[in-house]
Amino acid sequence: MFSKIAEKIIGSKNDRILKKLWPIVEKVNSLEPQMEKLSDEQLRDKTEEFKERLKKGETLDDLLPEAYAVVREAAKRTLGQRHFDVQVLGAIVLHTGNIAEMKTGEGKTLTATMPAYLNALTGRGVHIVTVNDYLAKRDAQWMGPIYHMLGLKVGVIQNETEDGRPLPSFIYDPEYETDDVRYKHLRPVSRKEAYLADITYGVHSEFGFDYLRDNMVRSLDEKVQRGHYYAIIDEVDSILIDEARTPLIISGPSIDSPEVYRLADKIVRQLKKGVDYKVDYEGSKRGTVYLTEEGIAKIEKLLKVDNLFDYRYMDLFHYINQALVAHALYKRDVDYVVKNGQVILVDEYTGRLQFGKRLSDG
Repeated sequence: MFSKIAEKIIGSKNDRILKKLWPIVEKVNSLEPQMEKLSDEQLRDKTEEFKERLKKGETLDDLLPEAYAVVREAAKRTLGQRHFDVQVLGAIVLHTGNIAEMKTGEGKTLTATMPAYLNALTGRGVHIVTVNDYLAKRDAQWMGPIYHMLGLKVGVIQNETEDGRPLPSFIYDPEYETDDVRYKHLRPVSRKEAYLADITYGVHSEFGFDYLRDNMVRSLDEKVQRGHYYAIIDEVDSILIDEARTPLIISGPSIDSPEVYRLADKIVRQLKKGVDYKVDYEGSKRGTVYLTEEGIAKIEKLLKVDNLFDYRYMDLFHYINQALVAHALYKRDVDYVVKNGQVILVDEYTGRLQFGKRLSDG
């Protein structure tokens, strides 16, 4: 009871934290007239000035108000958009390593440009993590003019393959033209070059897979990432909570004969739900499936074996179980699609195709 009364009087912990940050917002606002008087060249020169000041001992926190004022002015000149006070406040929160909860329409993408620019001044690279390839490309194209005006390079990494085709990475280049509007001002480069940019946009899973691949290379020259200094995560609840249940695993193709899979599929198609197998939805959103005694006996009869659990049949038993999971728990054109003979999973949160992603255990 007392805590509720106190909260009404002095506000919640978050309210008190935000209240302490408002003087910084006011400092950024006070610098706006000064930034408006600068020429485009003088505004761009601010980036090198900030880098020199960092070398001489100033901290990012020291530079924050002026750096944020520079980004706001660059956004006004390139996009015709001005960071509102609530966006500046959100940008300060992001720089401190906290989560900024912003509603749709409050300009999260524009907000991220301030802490991204500030932390990129260190020269150690900034990663902006999105939920899909489309947003990575769109945001880089959209915010690219701001960074470009201030002398920073912007890279984009995307899923390495689509329909089996390798896809390039990009650098934002306003002078690069292409007939494909999806890649407007995005010049194809190597993945390593995209990571060498001051700010790199990409999908969360690709940052993770590149990290795993970098730990498997035989030569340091083969690494594409250059370190992990500062990252801004869009849709943080989706990526750090929902997607946390999806492990990132690098695997190779199975050496087993395709006939094994065909046999497992043929067996499972003859099983009856509720008799030969059952689905249990307790404690699992998708459910778990298991064979009944009748189902095991039926499989042994179909395979003409005495004991399905004999070590000689363990691999086949595993594939039968996996085939049963595929048939009982996954629906075609809902959980996956078949395209050009290839099974492609569908992201249950976004509905987008997940090229290159596979379920574990075959």
